[in-house]
Amino acid sequence: MSNITVAESAGFCFGVDRAVQMVYNELEKGTKVATLGPIIHNQDVVNDMSERGARIVESVDELEPDETVVIRSHGVGREIYEQIRTKGNRMLDATCPFVSKIHKIVDRKTKEGCFILIAGDASHPEVQGIVGHCDENCLVFKDNFELKDFFQNREKNFKKTLAFVAQTTYNILVWEKCLKEIPENAPDIVIFDTICNATDARQTDARELAQRSDIMLVVGGRHSSNTVKLYEVCSRYCKTYHIENSEELRTLKLPSAENIGITAGASTPAYIIKEVQTKMAEIEKEMIQEEENFEELLDQSFKKIHTGEKVKGTVVAVNNTEAIVDLGTKHTGYVALDDLTDDASKKPEDIVSVGDEIELVVIKVNDAEGTAALSKRKVDEQAGYETIVKAKEEGTILEGVIQHVVNKGVTLNVLGVRVFIPASQTGLPRGAELEQLLKKKVEFMIIEVTEGRKRAVGSIRAVQNARKEEAKAKFWETAAVGDTFTGKIKSLTSFGAFVDLGGIDGMVHISELSWKRLKHPSEVVSVGDTLEVYIKELDKESNRISLGYKKAEDNPWEIFMNNYQVGDVVKATIVSTTSFGAFAQIIDGVDGLIHISQIADRKVENVKDVLSEGDEVDVKIIDIDADAKRISISIRALLEDNADDAE
Repeated sequence: MSNITVAESAGFCFGVDRAVQMVYNELEKGTKVATLGPIIHNQDVVNDMSERGARIVESVDELEPDETVVIRSHGVGREIYEQIRTKGNRMLDATCPFVSKIHKIVDRKTKEGCFILIAGDASHPEVQGIVGHCDENCLVFKDNFELKDFFQNREKNFKKTLAFVAQTTYNILVWEKCLKEIPENAPDIVIFDTICNATDARQTDARELAQRSDIMLVVGGRHSSNTVKLYEVCSRYCKTYHIENSEELRTLKLPSAENIGITAGASTPAYIIKEVQTKMAEIEKEMIQEEENFEELLDQSFKKIHTGEKVKGTVVAVNNTEAIVDLGTKHTGYVALDDLTDDASKKPEDIVSVGDEIELVVIKVNDAEGTAALSKRKVDEQAGYETIVKAKEEGTILEGVIQHVVNKGVTLNVLGVRVFIPASQTGLPRGAELEQLLKKKVEFMIIEVTEGRKRAVGSIRAVQNARKEEAKAKFWETAAVGDTFTGKIKSLTSFGAFVDLGGIDGMVHISELSWKRLKHPSEVVSVGDTLEVYIKELDKESNRISLGYKKAEDNPWEIFMNNYQVGDVVKATIVSTTSFGAFAQIIDGVDGLIHISQIADRKVENVKDVLSEGDEVDVKIIDIDADAKRISISIRALLEDNADDAE
């Protein structure tokens, strides 16, 4: 028969008992009572009060004129008191004296100009009430990790004196960790010890009982903050179950145990604790009668586990720092956050959930305390490493987010394996800033694996090259002379422009960029410009693609032939002079020759005596040689025509 022990401090604390008695006293008088929220986090007590006529309201606006409103032990902010006064209802303040003390502290310190830091659950009504006395000059942190983040950013965000308080039911073990994050002997930091003495005693008693028990039953409401913290405390030392009442015991598959401990939250009445104790004794008798089941459970309870062994376990609880796992042995398994993941941005709840069955590696076994330190990350790393090795062998393309810029490269974590990508393999130009890759998702291939250290070297450039080769192969399968493409100019040379056709480059010769004569391609195009080109020639053996860009309809000679004929009089601009005449531009890209004999109606010895570059003159087209694409124009012919007209 098991030894069943109830913790000395289990059950109602002074503040909760006081609040409950206030409500029952008013109900016995026949008073119409409304509680501002459930009076305590215990559904059995709340249901009993409702049956006796007490009503739960969530806001002051819901109060009826003749109702007496009871403020529960968690307390409320100043604004709620003001709303009740305005409403005019009779009020009974059942705020726990320890909570009221915190209200006075934060009110005083806020008026002194301090910034208030509150350790607790921001969604808990007690913490919300405390915040309501801080004039929004406060911050709620739930654990030492959030407090550490605050101090790391304090220099640039907070210059005020700091005052620390804690929710009365805050986990003492976590509070001790928080104190280590607070600078010692800092003159601008004031720390108040506001964890309730009853909470301290209840958690201490529960911890001591759990240390000498095989099973702990924590009795209390699912939403009771102090009950949940009792569960977390006990879970560190033995298998622990959180129940609301004795009926839930039947739903649990309790293993055989020599010592069973029972504790309860501050909102749990004594009669419920007694019912759990009685029901547990009955279940124990039934378990003794079922000898074969008892033996099986006993064997399982004492199953040995060893360091380095792979085991399977079921997640039974998840908190901010670890996951608690049922291994089916007498050991309670703990998986610290660092052993769940190496991603600092994630919390345990992001990795596992209650009920998950996961594979783990045993790191350390403590038979004396009945605990086992476990690692999920090591299992994931091994599986990830095997995947990485296979990816290298098969040339698989992987994806990941660049996490760090390090010396001569960048790193990322894939499937638990650290992958280093050298700067030369990032696909960036030599000397480029590697920071531009930070937090970017990239595709890469594994090019080297270090087996002993389980590290790998990756290459983004290898993926880019592979993509190019795929694009080239696809291009040569389908490309034909005359095909048109729209591409961007990648680079310019003195003899042409290279255009990206989508993974493969082609060249537009300088003569194909314009109908005009160019000295350099940069006269008409720039790197990054988009061009619509067509394939002129394909040479697969030398991997060369010649592109055309000029369009026939833009040919200046065709434009001239379509719009001008012999005898037309046009304006022309002198573009150059020679010993035998001058060349004049008729339209862009088409020049005509004014022979020295056609410059004037007199003999000209030197062309430059009459014409200079840039002069605009009226000329007459006197001859067009279409085959040779030559045009003869004359100033003299026009002068003679004018003389004839004058006669």
